[in-house]
Amino acid sequence: MASTDIKSDEAGSGGSGPGTRKPDDLAGLEAGLDALDTVQVQRTPVREVLLRKVLPPLLAVALVLVVWQVLVWAEVTEDYKLPSPSAVWDSARDMWLRGTLLEVVWTSVSRGLLGFLLSVAIGTPLGLLVARVKFVRAAIGPILSGLQSLPSVAWVAPAVIWLGLDDKMMFAVILLGAVPSIANGLVSGVDQVPPLFLRAGRTLGATGLRGTWLIVMPAALPGYLAGLKQGWAFSWRSLMAAEIIASSPELGLGLGQLLENGRNNADMPGIFLAIILILFVGIAIDLLIFSPLERWVLRSRGLLVKN
Repeated sequence: MASTDIKSDEAGSGGSGPGTRKPDDLAGLEAGLDALDTVQVQRTPVREVLLRKVLPPLLAVALVLVVWQVLVWAEVTEDYKLPSPSAVWDSARDMWLRGTLLEVVWTSVSRGLLGFLLSVAIGTPLGLLVARVKFVRAAIGPILSGLQSLPSVAWVAPAVIWLGLDDKMMFAVILLGAVPSIANGLVSGVDQVPPLFLRAGRTLGATGLRGTWLIVMPAALPGYLAGLKQGWAFSWRSLMAAEIIASSPELGLGLGQLLENGRNNADMPGIFLAIILILFVGIAIDLLIFSPLERWVLRSRGLLVKN
């Protein structure tokens, strides 16, 4: 009789005992889980962007210029060894007035970007092949690692002998310097793909090239992007080494040749200008291409709250 009374009490209370949940509780639980899965993307105010991302680099550049000018005023060395910032500015203005400044920059940038794109086209399938085929990895994996550690300047001499003093030589040096980095970056990214992803893809029918495109590449994207970034650095450094060592009228005037011409003419303002332009191009490519790609990858994985 007592048990009958208890059951009747639970039924009368609407099933609110310890073994049951109210519909409102389940709805609240689902809403909480949805909130955890949802990434709240908020737009950063322009003022905050200027204060956090634009102002610090400008202050750093201003500090470098101040220290540079103080060293010139203190006469720590001869004028022909350490030119003043104004002398470098005058050199840049003279090239601008002659119409050669942008031409010199574009000559090197166009070569570097085209060589980098060719490196991506070769290094990506090569990296997938090495990562996915054990025999290929055992055969050429150590060679790729060795080529990555080999200074790109070592390829300039044989490339000149093989291909002559033209753009083909430049692109060959860029490829030999950048392809191993891109391929190794992709191999590293594929190695970090959880096996569960691959098994789930095979279960859903994503095998072969389809599985590579839909499962492997998206999962390996962070490592691949790191390889691309390093590949660009190798491309740019390889190009500068080739332009400094190999000079010819057929090659035109690039930043590397500008740097070498400054050395031959003992033109320190011209040398400093070439160094600054090389550094500027490297920073600009990183800010305009690779930084947005990195933010997109982080945002797509829910790792970036603000953009």
